[in-house]
Amino acid sequence: MSIDALRDTVTIEEVAAAAGVSRSTVSRVVNGSTAVSPAALESVQRAIAALNYVPNRAARSLASRQTHALALIVPEDTTRFFGDPFFAAIVSGINAELGRSDYVLNLFIASDDPGDKTTSYIRSGAVDGAFIVSHHTSDTYIDRIAAAVPVVYGGRPARERERDYYVDVDNVEGGRLATQYLIGRGHRRIASITGPLTMPAGLDRLQGYREAMSAAGLPESDVEEGGFTADGGAAAMQRILDRGGELPEAIFAASDLMARGALQVLARAGLRVPDDIAIMGFDDSPVATTVRPQLTTMRQPSFLQGERMASTLLGLLAGQSPRHVTILDTELVVRDSA
Repeated sequence: MSIDALRDTVTIEEVAAAAGVSRSTVSRVVNGSTAVSPAALESVQRAIAALNYVPNRAARSLASRQTHALALIVPEDTTRFFGDPFFAAIVSGINAELGRSDYVLNLFIASDDPGDKTTSYIRSGAVDGAFIVSHHTSDTYIDRIAAAVPVVYGGRPARERERDYYVDVDNVEGGRLATQYLIGRGHRRIASITGPLTMPAGLDRLQGYREAMSAAGLPESDVEEGGFTADGGAAAMQRILDRGGELPEAIFAASDLMARGALQVLARAGLRVPDDIAIMGFDDSPVATTVRPQLTTMRQPSFLQGERMASTLLGLLAGQSPRHVTILDTELVVRDSA
């Protein structure tokens, strides 16, 4: 996004006219003042969204990089953010790269906010750019943020556009390799516990599983969504067991946390891993080596992903032309569970 593109936005007077309020009222809203009536606030916010208004000082901040602040926006709840080692690795990678610059990082966990508070802050010119991680198809407010400041996504955007910048792992290939490994171990009835199907990572890892099963001439076994959480993985595993009939010989869980939840359910059911059912995870997070048996999993370089995200955004802010899409490889790590 060029600085000139930011300057070409509508004026504060046009927003005021569209909202039917004074210029000063619009100014108070974009500066986060509480001295505005609810009706006026709603009118101004509607006009800002309709006109795609960006406060002029956002362009000035981008031009001079005076804020030296960047935002990390995570549209998840706090339990998911602090409970998933993936986020810790991403943040560590971003912070390591920013440590070599003058920029500081602000964190926004935007689960309970439909995007209004976060979007208003970002569009006010308080930061020079943003990272967005773990976004879903329902997170439409992200488009307003991307219209205001340069954005780099962690993972393929839910609604990918040619102008987007993102750093991802090859989730399709990772899902394919994980399933091929299980097939190579002689398993034929292989179930999958997927991530959220509102997220590209969840969809892509499921696609890899399906491609490997199809290429081997095997029918899909049970497919259950687990939400990338341990509780979700446990619930998905329980649904597979409750279905009755012939049990799967192996499970491809699309995250280590979901694999951990599945392991707990299998242990309660008296089933041994890998003797009765093999389990494959994805991430190679610290979870993989703290469960018993230790997880065979697909390693994704999350720390490196964070570093590459930061270097891409720093390049944009420096007026360079970094690559739009960076795809990192996954790697099979064999341990005890499969």
